[in-house]
Amino acid sequence: MNLSFNDLNGKVCVITGGNGVLGKYFVDALESVGAKVAILDRIVDENISNENIISLKSDVLDKNVLLESKKIINEKWGPVDILINAAGGNSPKATTKIEALSGDDSDNLDNSFFGIDTDGFKFVFDLNIIGTVLPSMVFGTDMVKQKKGAILNISSMNAFKPLTKIPAYSGAKCAINNFTEWLAVHLAKTGVRVNAIAPGFFLTNQNRFLLTDEKTGELTERGHKILNNTPMGRFGEPEELQGSLLFLLSDVSKFITGVIIPVDGGFNAFSGV
Repeated sequence: MNLSFNDLNGKVCVITGGNGVLGKYFVDALESVGAKVAILDRIVDENISNENIISLKSDVLDKNVLLESKKIINEKWGPVDILINAAGGNSPKATTKIEALSGDDSDNLDNSFFGIDTDGFKFVFDLNIIGTVLPSMVFGTDMVKQKKGAILNISSMNAFKPLTKIPAYSGAKCAINNFTEWLAVHLAKTGVRVNAIAPGFFLTNQNRFLLTDEKTGELTERGHKILNNTPMGRFGEPEELQGSLLFLLSDVSKFITGVIIPVDGGFNAFSGV
C-alpha cells in the first residue's frame, strides 16, 4: 500500500467556501499534493495564477447555480473526484446576548433565546446543512458514476457539545454529523466515502477579538473558558487541519467512512474535571 498522498495528484476537487478563513488552508493543502481545485464562493478570487486552481462565483443554496458550476468544471477538467463542503457560518441574528437566563432576567427576555430572530435561525440552518446537502447532490453524481470518490464535510465542536449563545449554529453542525453518517451508509457500496472533520477552536482573523482583547491581547472571558477546557492549553493553527483533511480524502483511509474526526486539542475528550 502506498502510504503517501500521491494518489491525490491530478484529482479534481471542489471546495465550497474555498475563499473563507479555513477554506483557503484547504485549498493550499490540495495544491501541495497536485490536485486540481475549483473554489466555489460568493466572491471570485481574481489573483489566482496557478493553472490547477480556478475560482467560480457560485451559491451553495441554489442547485441550478451549482449545476452551472459543475458544467464549467467538467468541461475544463472532467468528472469531480472530491468535494469539500466548507461553506457555512453563523449569524448575529441567531445568537443570544447572554449565556443563560436567571430568575432575575424574566422581565427582559430580548437578550435570551426568546429574542432570537427566527429568520436568522433559518439562515444559519440553510447555510450550513442545506449548503452541504445541495453540493453533495450535485457533485456526488460524478463520483457515483466513477464508483470512487470522497466527500468531506466540516463539522464543529458545537456538534458534540452545544456552546452557549449559539443555538442555531450548534444545531446545524449537529445535523452535519448526522447527515455525514447517513450519506456514508447510503453511498458505502458505490465506492464513495463520506467523512467529516470537526475543528475545535482556532485563532483566526475572523474570531480573534472574540477570544482576545483587541487592545491588550489578553484572553477574553470566553477565551479563558475555552482554553481551560482544552487539555493542550492553546488554540489551534488553521494549518493543523490540513493533515486530517488529506488523510480522509486519500486512499490511505479508503476503509474509513462515516466518521467525524475532532481536531481540537482534546476539547471533546475533556469532562471538565
